Amino acid sequence: MKLSEKMARLGIETAFQVLAKAQALEAKGMDVVHFEIGEPDFDTPKNIRDAATEALNKGYTHYCNSQGIVPLRVEIAKEFERTRGVPVDPERVIVTPGAKPIMFYSILALLDKEDEAIYPDPLFPIYESMINFTGAKAVPVPLREELDFRFDIDELRAKVTPRTKLIILNSPHNPTGGVLEEDDLRSVAEIAQKHDIIVFSDEVYEHIIYEGKHCSFASLPGMLDRTILLNGFSKTYAMTGWRLGYAIMPPELVEPVVRLISNSVSCTAPFIQYAGIEALTGPQDSVPKMVSEFKKRRDLIVDGLNQIPGISCFRPKGAFYVFPNVKQLGVDCNQFADYLLNEAGVATLSGTHFGKYGGGYLRLSYATSLENIKKGLERINSAVAKIAA
Repeated sequence: MKLSEKMARLGIETAFQVLAKAQALEAKGMDVVHFEIGEPDFDTPKNIRDAATEALNKGYTHYCNSQGIVPLRVEIAKEFERTRGVPVDPERVIVTPGAKPIMFYSILALLDKEDEAIYPDPLFPIYESMINFTGAKAVPVPLREELDFRFDIDELRAKVTPRTKLIILNSPHNPTGGVLEEDDLRSVAEIAQKHDIIVFSDEVYEHIIYEGKHCSFASLPGMLDRTILLNGFSKTYAMTGWRLGYAIMPPELVEPVVRLISNSVSCTAPFIQYAGIEALTGPQDSVPKMVSEFKKRRDLIVDGLNQIPGISCFRPKGAFYVFPNVKQLGVDCNQFADYLLNEAGVATLSGTHFGKYGGGYLRLSYATSLENIKKGLERINSAVAKIAA
């Protein structure tokens, strides 16, 4: 069978590949500490689960509006105004089965072969994959460790050409945990206005932040009509498997994206959307509790990694990932990640899985227990000692 040539340009999220390898080793009897998968290890709050059950029992199991049910879009608009201080029409809101479709549909709707899209590197790999899939040119801007994994604004400016149609932002950031500052966002806004560029702002980790306050690109003056804001329920409410995401978009993009939804998945399950309403309007005490626990884990893993000879680790301000620098070990980061998995029983991801500027780093998710983090650190320390011997 001969596949379409564009399939060769479509990548994959490698975390799931490493998970499969780790599970294969576990099936053979190896004990593995999992740092590879990025999802909260907490249960979805009971009130949200109950709301989904109630919606099922009421018969919300049929097709619904491809754009998303109105009651949920109204609550998302209210949440946006509450957190950003900017009123938004619910007609701008689009609901999808997970946040990834927002990336997929937005990039498909906007980019042609002659276009260029700028994105941060290291990055969530689906961005580059989807840009390549459209045939557009993917243009990386390095995130600098010395800048707390933010970009140099002059480097960003230098990447802009007359063909630049899209700039992608992600803050708090996967895989580094870095957080963009308001000055960074204002500089991007100035560039976007000057060159008539749409900005895709992935803010799915907005509530998982440890120092400072989340600043939303869409809240900057004049940016609402130039921003595709991606968000979702997976991280904040531990709802990864529920697949519930959303976007707030410029009015001109709503109909094309809804058309793509109608042509692909038809709609998002309505009973899950009613669970989303409960997530937004019900008790919020589970969120700060989860973030407080993540902060304890962050401090434990950062301090532990920084005590291992040859490894240094930036203390992230958001999300639940660390991106330690392993260049001083003198071992290729891909080889080191493989060694940790196969010889030490620690599943991590090589930084190169997140773009070419991820070379020399690993990504570890600390969405696991303190006990597992301690065990994993002990194994990494022992592995490094064996490599140095």
